[in-house]
Amino acid sequence: MSTYILGIESSCDDTSASVIKDDVILSNIIANQEVHHKYGGVVPELASRSHQQNIIPVIDHALKEANIDKNQLSAIAFTRGPGLLGSLLVGTSFAKSFALGLDIPLIEIDHLQAHILAHFAQKPEKRIDVPQFPFLCLTVSGGHTQIVRVDDYFKMTILGQTIDDAAGEAFDKTAKIMSLGYPGGPVIDKLAKIGDAKKFSFPFPRIPELDYSFSGLKTSVLYFLRDELKKDDDFIEKNQADIAASVQYTIIEILMKKLVMASKQTGIKQIAVAGGVSANSGLRAAIKSGEEKYGWKTFIPAFEFTTDNAAMIAISGLFKYQQGEFTDQKATPYARSNF
Repeated sequence: MSTYILGIESSCDDTSASVIKDDVILSNIIANQEVHHKYGGVVPELASRSHQQNIIPVIDHALKEANIDKNQLSAIAFTRGPGLLGSLLVGTSFAKSFALGLDIPLIEIDHLQAHILAHFAQKPEKRIDVPQFPFLCLTVSGGHTQIVRVDDYFKMTILGQTIDDAAGEAFDKTAKIMSLGYPGGPVIDKLAKIGDAKKFSFPFPRIPELDYSFSGLKTSVLYFLRDELKKDDDFIEKNQADIAASVQYTIIEILMKKLVMASKQTGIKQIAVAGGVSANSGLRAAIKSGEEKYGWKTFIPAFEFTTDNAAMIAISGLFKYQQGEFTDQKATPYARSNF
């Protein structure tokens, strides 16, 4: 008998719902919130209000696209954290009520673990290779940067993480300084493709072991552009692509140096990447190049699984459902997590 899981994701500014049949995705609906663009970042209060407006239509759409009735659902999985508490509260409350009304199990999911487990979600048209345990996953987003050792679906160990800012934040901050709009990561990536990555150099942080730091890079970019603008008011406009390429090159080099170190220390050559920044073409190419350079077998998610989405919540929910790990109605959201 097939298992149907409804996944609900509301950790930040995207409202998403997904239905899977066993490990196959039947639907993955995402409602974006355009309201934040004019503010240059996510406004938590506006995000939670938009989730309240979007969650019922999004779930209804997901069920219809999956072509199933709500009474066929085996369980409901939801993001409990980390994320914005107001946003998480909307998804958590709806999931608890829906599961109670249908009298089916409720399953809480950690958002960061879900990004990693997204690699196991299958599309109907063609099955894909999945990582074999143990594997390393570089999880990179606007809020998190981690190297995680994955020994089983929910046996994960953080080997290294940022001690301050995340890599995605460095991308977005650079874009903001350059007045490129929000979110800045995709714009930086686009410009970097036509720029000279060696035109400008930025310092690499000296952080021990496998941890990261990006606050120094952000400050370095800020001061560099400030000084150059004193000499030429049009410096950024004249050098947009080269600045973007140089910053992107530096961020990727920082990420890859520690990932290579982690692979050597653990002897693990199954390497995955996850999170919003895994959509970056430069990072994807760098990870892929590890197959020839280091003998890695790499796993790079499809673009629709890089940003926040409910398919990763649903597939994570499936594994917990199979293990009988359910949540009671007392579950409350959490803002931070280290698994």
